[in-house]
Amino acid sequence: MTRVAITGIGVVAPGAIGIDSFRELLASGRSAIAEVDRFDTAGLTAHRAALVRDFKPKELIAAMKLRRMNNLSRFGVGAAALALRDRGGEKGDLGLTGVALGTSFGPVQTSVDYMREYVEKGAALAPPQLFAESVANAPGSHIAIEWGLRGFNVTVTQRESSALAAAMYASSQIVKGSVRAAMIGGVEEVTEMLYSVLDRIGALDDSMQTGMIIGEGAAMMIAEASDSAKYGFLSGFGMARDTTASVSDWGNDPEAIVTAMRAAMDDAEIDVRDIDAIYVSANGVKRAEDVEKEAIRRVFGEIETVKTKQIFGEYAAAGALQLIEALRSSHRNVVVNSISAGGGIVCAVVTR
Repeated sequence: MTRVAITGIGVVAPGAIGIDSFRELLASGRSAIAEVDRFDTAGLTAHRAALVRDFKPKELIAAMKLRRMNNLSRFGVGAAALALRDRGGEKGDLGLTGVALGTSFGPVQTSVDYMREYVEKGAALAPPQLFAESVANAPGSHIAIEWGLRGFNVTVTQRESSALAAAMYASSQIVKGSVRAAMIGGVEEVTEMLYSVLDRIGALDDSMQTGMIIGEGAAMMIAEASDSAKYGFLSGFGMARDTTASVSDWGNDPEAIVTAMRAAMDDAEIDVRDIDAIYVSANGVKRAEDVEKEAIRRVFGEIETVKTKQIFGEYAAAGALQLIEALRSSHRNVVVNSISAGGGIVCAVVTR
């Protein structure tokens, strides 16, 4: 059985900085999705995204450290700082703490910037700091360094399922006793290259009828081995693979999702009758949504479903935000589904 307490939450999200602002955004029912103004989308099919607009990292990160971070790392460290603030208490007891982050694409813009410098100036003059920030695990490394966290430090890249897969790993290590706590979350950045590539392969759709709307930001949770939780417990996980999926597309096998949901409930030691709602993966890709609906029908029949990605978009940050919304909801027991292109399926059970 997996059961770890969530004692702090930090949010750097489109339309919301901090847990209180996040609550207000969700209560209002408004979406943070808007026209892209960060770069030119002329000539593309899609023109909308969920972008972080009001984040002031200098309020959370020291100036000297801030200069060494790219946007992805700033999102992650900022959300971690907010999670620690939300948790309260002494920070010294978090020494043996792990870090597990999920990111779908990592620091794409930093990689582009570094390669441009490399091509134009040569290897000897390309900025080494850019290279250091071009790896996907840079945000997790900054978090561990900032607070002296000495536990495991892993970054998972499993497309849309990245944040839930990271939560699964971290929770298992807490239950095992390897660490007493962990920073768990997801982080993503919308960049011009990423957006244009996704648009060209037909993954984006402003109406969310045949494709998704991409989002960015970071969401961090502090998970601890404790019987007392400020928000709730991560109580079970299940993972499966849809063998009908290709490397970059969704499959058509509902039984893979059925397997993951049932495994998550088995891990949590509860059954179908205990579940109040499903926080669905639903991201606008109709084929994937149809498969998920059929899987839910097979396991639960009629049950309440909650969609969140119409508010803050899709990808790793969205997966973590979805998990946070489930934790702060009024439901007693819920299943959170995450289904990624490529057939990776991760389900989590959240309990009160």
